[in-house]
Amino acid sequence: MNILVIGSGGREHAIIAKLKENEKVNTIYALPGNAGIAQVAECVGIAATDISAIVNWAEQNKPDFAVVTPDDPLALGCVDALEAIGIPCFGPTAKAAQIEASKVFAKDLMKKYGIPTAAYEVFESFQSAKEYLQSGISYPTVIKADGLALGKGVTIAANREQALQALEDAMQNKVFGESGSRVVIEEYLEGPEVSVLAFTDSKTVVPMVSSMDHKRALDNDEGLNTGGMGTVAPNPYYTAAVANRCMEEIFLPTINAMNREGRPFKGCLYFGLMLTEKGPKVIEYNCRFGDPETQVVLPLLESDLLEIMMAVREEKLAEADVKFADKCACCVIKASKGYPQKYQSGFPIEIGTLPTDCAIFFAGVKADASGRLCTGGGRVLGVSAVAASAKEAVALAYKGAECVHFENEFMRKDIGSKALKALEK
Repeated sequence: MNILVIGSGGREHAIIAKLKENEKVNTIYALPGNAGIAQVAECVGIAATDISAIVNWAEQNKPDFAVVTPDDPLALGCVDALEAIGIPCFGPTAKAAQIEASKVFAKDLMKKYGIPTAAYEVFESFQSAKEYLQSGISYPTVIKADGLALGKGVTIAANREQALQALEDAMQNKVFGESGSRVVIEEYLEGPEVSVLAFTDSKTVVPMVSSMDHKRALDNDEGLNTGGMGTVAPNPYYTAAVANRCMEEIFLPTINAMNREGRPFKGCLYFGLMLTEKGPKVIEYNCRFGDPETQVVLPLLESDLLEIMMAVREEKLAEADVKFADKCACCVIKASKGYPQKYQSGFPIEIGTLPTDCAIFFAGVKADASGRLCTGGGRVLGVSAVAASAKEAVALAYKGAECVHFENEFMRKDIGSKALKALEK
């Protein structure tokens, strides 16, 4: 089989690495991929959002199966367009992808179907949103751009000044483009945060191993929000009792709600959860594999990813074998200094001998004129490690990260520390 994977980041690299374990897989094409992915797949220089060019390429090359992973092409209808020319796909339709593409749609869906989430208000004018912030609401409060914003459209404002600035950035300064033309202002929830990716074929839901993301750029959860600086799996706060409650109160009700709205969801649905004193609540949905959650979840998958993805597409997930190793994983992101704001790139990447059970998933990389791998983005790469315990996985991931160097690099030094403290209690 020849497989097409749409996307260019560390998540796509992790997905491709797992797909390659299937003996039936011949060639994997990555559109556009990156210089690191090019070591394991054939990269084609077509942007993930250029749907017509993707369709033209697919008509000429006729891949046997396609995996569409990033939010933008999913929201733009990449799956719909490929299925229309007879290419079977893993991923939701544009109608189903609205669950991530519009925060307003997601919040209204949860309200309508009684799925636990934070209280919220929606605003389409800067003035009315500003008046609401000055009306005596409690702080901190959360401000979200309605549309897609590369995982950076959320601000946790500690006070009114910060909230007004976030509002100005989104609605007036257009920091997130048209994604910020509407905003959701919602109550701040407290408790441990959990990421759960789930396979679903719109009938059956099979959650993957839970994980803990580290969104802030700097140690001790300080600095700006990023696309994610590292992850650990499983998340120690996500107990069997919590998992059961989430299945009954959140996962199944969400799938049923999407079906009732005429938007059946098939693919990977990401649940961003907050475990509050009143029980688990949804912070956000993503219509695809998370990044960097994928880089710790898929290395723990013992079953065949391609077979699972094909079962999802054929609505036969209930018959699929989905097993995860009883182990732990950690991913440490090495980024360009200055990320998520301004940073320099183009620096050669030196890679030593990695320890056993360590892997590098490349994200923001490019090749120079001589073919050397160089930095080419904010989050450059992730080093993932699998071990028997969380403590060993964290130590191994950092050991692996020390084997990789480039000028202007930085990484958080405390990935997994919160999880390890929780396990000590």
